[in-house]
Amino acid sequence: MTFITLTTDFSTRDGNVGVMKGVIWRIAPEAKIADISHDINPQDIRQAAFILNRQVYYFPENTVHIVVVDPGVGTERRPIAAQIGPQRFVGPDNGVFTPMYLRAEKEEWPIHIVHTDNQEFWEEKISDIFHGRDIFSPVGAHFASGVSLEKLGKSIDDHVRIHLPFPKRTENGVIGEVSHIDHFGNIASNIHRDEIADLGEVDVTLRGVTIHGLVRTFGEREPGELIALYSSTDYLIVSEVNGSAGKRIKPEVGDVIKVVAK
Repeated sequence: MTFITLTTDFSTRDGNVGVMKGVIWRIAPEAKIADISHDINPQDIRQAAFILNRQVYYFPENTVHIVVVDPGVGTERRPIAAQIGPQRFVGPDNGVFTPMYLRAEKEEWPIHIVHTDNQEFWEEKISDIFHGRDIFSPVGAHFASGVSLEKLGKSIDDHVRIHLPFPKRTENGVIGEVSHIDHFGNIASNIHRDEIADLGEVDVTLRGVTIHGLVRTFGEREPGELIALYSSTDYLIVSEVNGSAGKRIKPEVGDVIKVVAK
């Protein structure tokens, strides 16, 4: 079975996602395509990296994840394809796959990246501003259909990475930052459960607001109350019960979150 996912900043209003699927199905009519997200903020490489890192490992091994968040489209930035541990990726070499590189290194998974410069696997006519349709979709379809990385292009070892901050341990806690604000207004941090599990009871502070203790579920507090808990992927989040912590606290990505042992 051929599995492909799409992640873009296109939205679904203008038909760009649909035509990418059309290109894929023309090459790989048996492909099953899942949409991870098409609501990435425009040109927000870091947000796309965050979303991918939380989702791709739930897919079957060797799923091809096509990513088009590409502010450098048409420039000298390279289109790439990669095998990163159990998953495969196609997209721009702009750092969007950084969390996957880091996880692979932590898990000691192999990483193989190629510059997909073999135009045999591109569309015949290439737009300067729509490589999602003309390069990434056909390359991803061929990759998912059994074409090897070696045939797609030349191996590279100088791929681009973006800076991703990590939480810092303090004398009595951990300092992290806001990494994402979701559709419900839940404020996600870059602090993993494992990094604060030994602290016991904690206070969580964000933008001058302090939340005392963690809860396990939203239902443990009354509507309108701010709470701190772990997300489905075990990262610390700040939420408002039946409301939006994002609208209430108005944080920005990069804002400091402090966790302090009581």
